Amino acid sequence: MDISRFAGHDGAQLAYQETGVGRPLILLHGFMGTGSNWLDRGPGDLLAAQGFRLVLPDLRGHGDSAGPHDPLAYPPDVLADDGLALIEHLGLGPGQYDLGGYSLGGRIVARLLARGAEPGRAVVAGQGLAKVSGPQGGGETQRALAALVDGAVLDPGSTAAKIADWVAQLGVDPWAMLHVLGSLVPTPEDRLREITTPTLVVIGDQDERSDADELAALLPAGRYVRVPGDHGDAFATPEFGAALQAFLTDRPDRPDRADQPDSDVRAEP
Repeated sequence: MDISRFAGHDGAQLAYQETGVGRPLILLHGFMGTGSNWLDRGPGDLLAAQGFRLVLPDLRGHGDSAGPHDPLAYPPDVLADDGLALIEHLGLGPGQYDLGGYSLGGRIVARLLARGAEPGRAVVAGQGLAKVSGPQGGGETQRALAALVDGAVLDPGSTAAKIADWVAQLGVDPWAMLHVLGSLVPTPEDRLREITTPTLVVIGDQDERSDADELAALLPAGRYVRVPGDHGDAFATPEFGAALQAFLTDRPDRPDRADQPDSDVRAEP
């Protein structure tokens, strides 16, 4: 696919790709990933075949998007700012598109909804309430990135050392990743209660984010689905794709899709 560009909130050149024809569906990838992950490992091809025009951006600091080392390029909530800029760049008005994200992407979907984005439907996947509404960044990932940036030695076999090895294998820029983590802001619970967009919260049944059901319960039009797998594996399962397909196509404005069979997922009340 060809790479297209749009200007982020500060003019930074950010990349996105498109595939499929039909209703626009913007899909946001996870931390240290790229938009193409939705096609390489995720259900992108399945969704494109269901009549969606997939828009797959590389978040700031990731993939083919700008990833400056200047911390001023990563103000608070910059990824949500960039998402709003993309929606404007595409010329999409309220209800004219759908929006989804996995892991970090799911967190940014919540931010976009809280900031006034108006998709017809939204998907927050691979996320729970604490990660969305609580402290952002920190933890072993931030420690590993800081060690890579500073040239510090991590204890062999430690969690941070394993994360540092993973960063090296992926070939991502630890400076940019550290700044991305520092830009994240929470979406408070009272704001989540005000989001009326129909939103699917989907999580792997072995994901450590075990409070995804609590996130769905706070959303007035939230739905909760569990699929097999942990945080890394659930994204690639057929059940994950089927859950998104069922949610995004079962709607009155797409009567041609309303008779699709239900997915083989375990839905929770």
